[in-house]
Formats: sequence, structure tokens, C-alpha cells
Amino acid sequence: MRAASNSLRYAWLVVALLFPVALLNYLDRQMLATMKASMVGDLPDIANKADWGFVLGCFKWTYAVLSPFGGYIADRLGRRWVIVGSLFTWSLVTWWTGHVTSFHELVAARALMGLSEAFYIPAALALISDYHSGETRSRAVGLHQTGMYVGQIFGGFAGYVADSPDHGWRWAFSTCGMIGVIYALPLLALLRDPGRAVLPQTAPQEPTQGVVRGLLGNRNFLLLVLYFTLPAIAGWVVRDWMPEILREKFHLGQGQAGVSAILYVQIASIVGVIAGGWLADRWMRRNVRGRIFTSAIGMALFLPALFSVGNASTLPLAIAGLVIFGLGWGFFDGNNMPILCQIARPEWRATGYGIMNLVSISCGGFGDWAFGALRDRHVPLNLIFGTFAGLALLSIFIVLCIKPREELSRTTAAPAS
Repeated sequence: MRAASNSLRYAWLVVALLFPVALLNYLDRQMLATMKASMVGDLPDIANKADWGFVLGCFKWTYAVLSPFGGYIADRLGRRWVIVGSLFTWSLVTWWTGHVTSFHELVAARALMGLSEAFYIPAALALISDYHSGETRSRAVGLHQTGMYVGQIFGGFAGYVADSPDHGWRWAFSTCGMIGVIYALPLLALLRDPGRAVLPQTAPQEPTQGVVRGLLGNRNFLLLVLYFTLPAIAGWVVRDWMPEILREKFHLGQGQAGVSAILYVQIASIVGVIAGGWLADRWMRRNVRGRIFTSAIGMALFLPALFSVGNASTLPLAIAGLVIFGLGWGFFDGNNMPILCQIARPEWRATGYGIMNLVSISCGGFGDWAFGALRDRHVPLNLIFGTFAGLALLSIFIVLCIKPREELSRTTAAPAS
């Protein structure tokens, strides 16, 4: 009994240790969007919105291509070193971003940021899933995702820092980079890998096969990749472009636009991911498809939210749409890895999430670039966001087609090594 209690206590400690890492992971990303005006003013060779979209996109393309490799390394060599190494490296790159002097240097810094951050999310979510069984998995993953939302909230205030004559955008990047470098040291000392998660004795034995072949030959995994990708295109555009959209549409200052675009949607996402995790874990007690149903509810909230954001004539209406979007995103975001755990073997989880990132974030990168190009051509926002709403509707049907496996839904973690 005591061993089980200690194991559960450490399982939640893992979530607590990774929470600041998730915060820094998304803070470093979000600052770029909210400090755009200051950075463009300081780097005059950024010529237009398409150039800025390319800056945003190059991070995602590099991140996407390296994600499956990062997941594979985490599955084969262990999660701990991959997580700590990723944090240390991207923090150094964040510090360097505060010292770039040209468009090409900024592109290089964002590409390196994508390379280093690609190793974190698959390893972190797989580690959390290793420690948390079906009884707590959605809540544990959801609390970790909360760190990302808090990081985005802090990033939303970065516009005020950029406008401050005593600080500026370079100070923000340099400071956040040094915080990450320092935190990597205690994280390395306290984090440890568990034993390999095990299947129940009654589970059928699968023939040995390569991880990529095993995943890509799994119909349910392919459906999950598609489901993970389509809504994320809208998610990336909302995260990366909304500060600029609100600034231009409602004639706001850089600081107010960043807070309006980020604060409310991320608070709503925190509520959504906690509520969605609680609902999914309870629903799983009665139905093995509980996490799928919970995620589908979140996706349904995307439909009115995206129409509202695209057609809002006032700032309060736009914020209301963003709040609904955030609630739905929390339901969606907190259940993707738990659903993956129901359809893929434990030793394939980080690789599987890496492949999901490859497809999703590649499309998100093209979405960022395409959105900038469309706005240069004055395509109406309501048409763009109406298209996103159509993709969300399609996604509901896709996730409901996923059929989880009972034995994978009930896996438990072996004791820590």
C-alpha cells in the first residue's frame, strides 16, 4: 500500500516538475507573436506579412520534421535526458534570439528553436502517460497542458515589455532563456524514468514489427493524426496572428492587443482542459470511448467560436468567440495523448505523438504563411475562419470513427527504475 502511495505521489510530482517546462516552452513561442510590431520595427529587412508568416512557419516546419525523431529517441533511450536536453538547448536559443540583428538571423534562430523544442512534447507526454494509468491520465496530461496555457498568458503580456523603454523585446528573450538554462539543472536531478508500462496478462500478444510500420498500418492512428491536424491549423493561426488581427481591426496598442488575444482564450483553455480531463476520466469508468466523446464535445464548441471570431464587429464579441474557442481547445488538447494511449502500444507513444506533430505542425506552418499571404491580398477574415469552422465540423466525424482497444485503455506503469 505504501509503495503504491509513493508511486502515485511521484507520478504527480512528475507533472509538477514538467509544468514550468511546459510554461517556458510556450512562453518562448508566444512572445514572438505579441512583440511583432517592436521586432519588425527593429529588423527593417522584414518586408511584409508574408515574411513574418515565414518566420512563424520556419519554426513549425523544423519542429514538425524533427518531432518523430525526437519521439523515437525518447522511446528508445528514455524520456528524462531528452526532456532536460531539449529544455537546455531551446533556452540557449531563446537567449540568442534576443541578440539577432537581421531577418535571416531571426529565421535561423526560429529554425533552431523548432529543432530543440521538437524533442520535448512527445517525451514529456509519454513520461506522464507512463506514470499515470487510465484512472488519472487525462487529468495529468491536462494539468501539464495548463502550463502551456499559462506560458501563453505570460507571453500575451510581452507586448507591454516590448514597449517598455527600460526593457524591450531583446531583454524578454534573453531573460527567459537564462531562466530555462538554470531550471534544467534541478530538473535533471529530480526527474527519473519509470519502468516500461505493461499490458495486462490477458492482452493478446502482437507480432514484433517496426514502430513506423506498426503505427502507419493502424487505421485508428491514421484517423487520430488527421483529427489532430485539422483543428490545429486554426489553433496556430489564432495563437500566432490574433494579436495582430485585433491590433489592426480595433486599432489597439501592441500591449492591449496581445493581452486581449491571449489572456481570455488561455484562461478558458485552462478551464476547458481541467474540466475535460475530469469528465474524460469519469466517462472512462463507464465507457471505453469516454475520452473520444469528451474531445468531440470540445470540437463542437469550435464551430460557433470560429464564426464569431471571423465576423465580430466589436472587441467584446471577438473576445467572446475566443473564450468559447479556448474551452473547446482545452477539451481537445487534454485528450489527444490519452486517446493515443488507447490505440498504440506503450513503447510507441512518444514516436506516435511525434508523427502527429510532424503532420499537424507542418500544416500549421503552411497555415501561418498562407494566412499572411491571404491577408496581404485582403481576403476577408470571415471567409478564412468560416473555412476553419468547416474543418472542425469534419473533425467531429473523424474522431467518432476511432475505435480504442480495451486492453490498451487499461495499461499501468511499472515501478520507477
